[in-house]
Amino acid sequence: MARIAGINIPVQKHTEIALTAINGIGRPRAKLICQEAGVNPARKVSDLTEAELEALRTGVAKFKVEGDLRREV
Repeated sequence: MARIAGINIPVQKHTEIALTAINGIGRPRAKLICQEAGVNPARKVSDLTEAELEALRTGVAKFKVEGDLRREV
């Protein structure tokens, strides 16, 4: 199970699509995060290494998502 920003992202989906399960991340931002983290957006989340997941967590942390975004809106 992959947990990013306090959300369990679906492991059977491609990384780009799975990141959209996090509130505040759409397809363009998910693609940008994958690019910055050096992760192929077409790879399934279940195939990612722990280092790649950590890089994605770092990329997501740069943006206002989930609880912080909901409070602001």
